[in-house]
Amino acid sequence: MAFTRRKMLILGSASFATATLVGLPAFASLTDDAIIAITGGAETSDAGITLTAPEIAENGNTVPVEVSAPGATSIALFASGNPTPSVATFNFGPLAGSQTGATRIRLAKTQDVVAIATMPDGSFLRASVTVKVTIGGCGG
Repeated sequence: MAFTRRKMLILGSASFATATLVGLPAFASLTDDAIIAITGGAETSDAGITLTAPEIAENGNTVPVEVSAPGATSIALFASGNPTPSVATFNFGPLAGSQTGATRIRLAKTQDVVAIATMPDGSFLRASVTVKVTIGGCGG
């Protein structure tokens, strides 16, 4: 079979259409999978955790984020629209003065920033904030 330019265009278009219909795994599902890995599928509560991030970030390269969960043993941060959703994990020992973490993160586009706090009794707290990004920080 000889491949002409017309046949290659048709094959390329068909391949693109098939890939579009099948789709690639969404970043949000990667975030959900990471959260399930931490919580084991347990229910999360919205009370007792505070996540602070700007509503609009002019530049996605450095977005300030602060999270606080009094009594938590660890807090994990996720950016659901990034290629690698796991952003940071703060672990707190018995001598920690407060269970607060602050950092600057990169955001590729407008997305949800999610914090999951693990409590000493085995329960989990969840907070989420949507950050609108005008200029993406992950190459976009």
